[in-house]
Amino acid sequence: MGERDLATEDANKDLIRKAFDEWAAGTGGPFGLLAEDATWTIVGNSPVSRTYSSRQEFLDVVIDPFNARMQVPLRPSVRALYADGDWVIALFDAAATARDGKPYENTYTWYMRISDGAIVEVIAFFDTIEFTDFWTRVSPA
Repeated sequence: MGERDLATEDANKDLIRKAFDEWAAGTGGPFGLLAEDATWTIVGNSPVSRTYSSRQEFLDVVIDPFNARMQVPLRPSVRALYADGDWVIALFDAAATARDGKPYENTYTWYMRISDGAIVEVIAFFDTIEFTDFWTRVSPA
């Protein structure tokens, strides 16, 4: 292990903070930072738990159907951001209203690897029981 590049770590953390701020404001978000060939792994046991090998596959299989199940869009509330090397870790809560009128609330930890201002790899952890209940209960619009 060499010297830590704190300037790069801070820049990466700022990039992710800005994306989460935009997501919370409804004007953007971290998905716009995904490289076309980014991998996204959802850990655990849920209908969507696996590794996605491209930005488009992840959006098509997870994000678009997720959003189509919402009455009110998911909004994050970041608890903390951590940076180490080219990784940024976001710990956040997110809440929304599903199409059936019931709340969806979950706590997430995303490990995001940044390269040249783009997210190239994500490993995501969240309450898969809460997610699976929502995913199977609510049909996409």
